Parts: sequence; C-alpha cells; structure tokens
Amino acid sequence: QVQLVESGGGLVQPGGSLRLSCEASGSIFSILTMGWYRQAPGEQREMVATMPTVGRTNYADSVKGRFIISRDNTKNTVYLQMNSLKPEDTAIYYCNAVISTMKTAPMNYWGKGTLVTVSS
Repeated sequence: QVQLVESGGGLVQPGGSLRLSCEASGSIFSILTMGWYRQAPGEQREMVATMPTVGRTNYADSVKGRFIISRDNTKNTVYLQMNSLKPEDTAIYYCNAVISTMKTAPMNYWGKGTLVTVSS
C-alpha cells in the first residue's frame, strides 16, 4: 500500500508565494517520477510540473519561471515552490507519483489534493 499526502495549500494574495509538499509512504521499492497536477473549477486536470528520477524536469508553459519543483529522495518527498502567484493559479493541486513496490510493477498514485486560492 502506497499513500501520498500533500500539505502547504492555502489562501495567498496575488504576487505571493506558497510551498507545497507531498510525502510518499508505504511499501515503496522504487519511485520513477513525482509531480504536481492541478484542477481548477470547471476545468480538466492539467500537469503543472513533473520530475522523474532519471530524465528531464517538465513544467507547464503557464508556470515556467514562477514555479520550481524539487525532490528529497531520502524522504520520498516532492515540493512545489510557487512564486508570483496569479488568480488563475487557483486550483486543487494533486501530487502524483509512479511507484513500484516489492509486489507490484510501477503504478500511478494520486494524493487527495490541497487547495490553493490566490485572491486579494
């Protein structure tokens, strides 16, 4: 069993910053990639940033230059530093990871989400 638990969401004014965290726990054998997705009201879920264990980090065009994804592999944790936040960044942010366990091939896991609201 693998769980992803996000933290760090909240209300912030335009131009402000927030840092999201997501820790993976359970019977983890290997983490192939970790990342963040978001879903605004009435919209489809979209990729924000992904960081594979091997390979290139990816960002959505809308957040390039403002958001930074990072990982602490010793803690199975991924972070999302969000700067210069805009009202259009308001959404539920979901942590995502592709993880293999001792008993399963790599599978896709999701956290429950954390709400980020950018408003004055």
